[in-house]
This record gives sequence, structure tokens and C-alpha cells, in this order.
Amino acid sequence: MKYGRQSNKIMTDDSLMETVRHGNSSYPFHYYYENLAEFDFNCIEWHWHVEVEFVLVEKGTVRCEIGEKQFSLLEGDGLFVNSRVLHRFYSEGEAVVPNFVCHPVFIASQDSLIFDRYVLPVLSSALDCQTFEENISWQSEVLTLMRETVRIQESDSGKELLTSSLLQKIWYLMYENLETDLAGRRMDTSVSSQARVQLMMQYIHQNLASGISLRDIADQALVSKSTALNLFRRYLHTTPVDYLNSCRLKEAARLLTSTEKNIKTISKETGFNHEDYFCRKFKQHYKVTPTEYRKDSLKKISRQDNHVKSCTATSG
Repeated sequence: MKYGRQSNKIMTDDSLMETVRHGNSSYPFHYYYENLAEFDFNCIEWHWHVEVEFVLVEKGTVRCEIGEKQFSLLEGDGLFVNSRVLHRFYSEGEAVVPNFVCHPVFIASQDSLIFDRYVLPVLSSALDCQTFEENISWQSEVLTLMRETVRIQESDSGKELLTSSLLQKIWYLMYENLETDLAGRRMDTSVSSQARVQLMMQYIHQNLASGISLRDIADQALVSKSTALNLFRRYLHTTPVDYLNSCRLKEAARLLTSTEKNIKTISKETGFNHEDYFCRKFKQHYKVTPTEYRKDSLKKISRQDNHVKSCTATSG
């Protein structure tokens, strides 16, 4: 089976909104067959999108961080992620996760009664995500429909119409069974808190090379340092400074594999004033030195290129 994305990482803008377009205006749906082991560090990093997302775990165990929640999905489990919710997936090893992403208008036209009565209440509710397990009757039905949705993506006959029909059935089961106040709206405090976190994350991503402090980060969201700490712990399960250092190290890892810049230059460009300190933090995070990481990554890229050439020659 061919995995779905062309890149081994999620591409986002500074607000962490995913920049890849899922489907198109005439068919706002896209299916992916992914293995987390194919992504950098077995991780689909923090991102959000306007579309809703449905995930199946075909193999392995997936660790999920969604909004304020942390939990694991086991083989056979499923997941719904609501629109505009920050989320992140990672695993210890291989984890195969067929998933499909669709714009809410794929369920029903935005100016329709169906959208107003059935789609909008879920989108605007306090629901960040919903897991699906086989031992709960209605969730088992959802999982069956999700597996059928995945199966028909390999078909050329009526795939689009069947997919639309299946998504409407899944949505109806969710609407009927979710234990949330669908008549209410996503709590203003929750939306406001996530928006503040996103502002601080955006500032960090835009200023990796600068000597920014916790005070600087908190100022971007007009909150105190203690509130900034609490918000990061609540939503990202880390501190602002630890998140900053993690982002700097990931950018350093990217530069090590995509450029020929030396270690000293990379350490400065990612906000580390001292090369020795950078190397020490890098080894703590990745368990190898920057030089070893570069060598290992280049070997991996070379093996992948040789594999592609071999496959091309065989098919030719």
C-alpha cells in the first residue's frame, strides 16, 4: 500500500494551520494512508485545519494530544477531530493510520437546513474530539462505516457518491449519540484560551533565532507569565521555554539534513548562542550528536533514493 502524503512532515503556517489543501472546492474530501514511522521522529506535529478529520488505527498504538486531552488509540480504534482544533499524533514505532479529512460542506451545503440543524451544532459545540471503540454499539457502527469509507477509496466505481453517503451516516450517528450540549456553542473561554496559545506558538515559530523570554512570549497573548505557563501545560503539556527549545532543535535538525551549513552557523541561526550548549541540548533531545544525526539522515535519504531508482527501473 502506498502511503498518502508526499512529505514526511506536516506543513503549517506560523499559526500552525496546515497549508496542504485537502481535496478541492468541487470535492472537499481527501483520503490518506499513513504510517507514523514514515514521519520525522514518528510524529505528526502540532497543527489544525478547518476540515474535520476521521482516523482509524490499522496497526500499532497512536498517542494523541488534542486540545487539552492526552490519550492512546489502540489497533482497531477510531477518532474524530473537530474543525480548528490543535492536535498532534505520535508513536513509538510503526503505526498505520488510514484517515480522511473533509470540509464540513462535504456533509451538507453551508446554506442548507441540514448544515444548520445537524452540522453546525457539532462544529460549534464544546467537542474537541471523539474516540470510537468496538465495545460501544453506536461507536462500533461508526467504525464499520469508517472502514467501508477507507475500503471504497481503492475503487473507481461510484467512489465519490458512496463516500458522501457514508460520511452522512457517520455524522448522523455522531449527532444522535454524542454526549455534548449540541444546542450550545463551543465555550468562549475555551476558544479564547486556545487562540492565546496559538498566538504564543506563532510568535515562537517566527522568532526562533531571537533571544526571546517567557515574558516576551506571554506578552503576545496579553497574559501574565503564570497564565502563559498554565495555558501551555493545559494544551501542549509542556512549558513555553521547553516548547521554544524543542522548536529550535527541530529546525536545527531540518537544517542539518537540508543544508551544508556548519554546526556553529546552525546553532546561531536557531537561537543557541553557544555551540557547546547547542550540541549538548541536541544530544539530550535526539540521543545523537548533530554530526551523527546529519550522517545518519543522509544515509537514510540515500537509501530512499536508491529504492526509488530501483522501483523505477523495475517498472520500466
